[in-house]
Amino acid sequence: MTVSLAPRIETKRSPEELKAIAERGAEELRSGSDDEATPAQVVQWVAENFGTDAAAVACSMADAALPHLVAEHLPGVDVLFLDTGYHFTETRFTRDEVGRELDVRIVDVLPEQTVAEQDAEFGEKLHDRDPALCCDRRKVAPLKDALRGYEVWFTGVRRDEAPTRANTPLVQWDERNGLVKINPVASWTFDDLLDYAGGHKVPVNLLVTNGYPSIGCAPCTKAVAPGEDPRSGRWAGLSKTECGLHV
Repeated sequence: MTVSLAPRIETKRSPEELKAIAERGAEELRSGSDDEATPAQVVQWVAENFGTDAAAVACSMADAALPHLVAEHLPGVDVLFLDTGYHFTETRFTRDEVGRELDVRIVDVLPEQTVAEQDAEFGEKLHDRDPALCCDRRKVAPLKDALRGYEVWFTGVRRDEAPTRANTPLVQWDERNGLVKINPVASWTFDDLLDYAGGHKVPVNLLVTNGYPSIGCAPCTKAVAPGEDPRSGRWAGLSKTECGLHV
């Protein structure tokens, strides 16, 4: 099912309350320790402390492992799809499959401007000339606005993806967005992700098995060779390594 952005939580707890919950969660889940909680245990903790209406899952639609994992404990959870206007056809197809096959609610998160409107104001191919500005306008700002209606959000960030993500905790306070951020699969490898997706028969973007282990917008994502950094195909040839959602 797909809906427009319409958060379901009636009363959001204060930042102070949510920050305290995040700190307690990091301790209870033993985040970063050798015996830290499993992904399923992390999601169960969120279910017990927040519930479905307060939670959102951010999904790039490279695969549906994270939405499936979360929906096992939070059925009907909102899955936020950042509809940048630049996605691969395969990514949009995966989004549609996730909406059909999983017990989730797809929420399309749109930028303030269409691609045509952005081109008219900033010139064509802003992503080539100023990728940071393009990401901020089409991903970071829209997500920040969307997250205002939730208390907690899930990401699929993994520690093995890049050096900048090596210390990703299971649970943290997201100061910029003002809510709790959960990274339940932080300890997973790329193979773990594929094993979960295959074992549970959840949708996987066709690009993943064709040289795209990390998928973003089509103009800024290239295939990578076997053995290369899985995120080396993102903004290839530029110093940029993150879109800004997780920094």
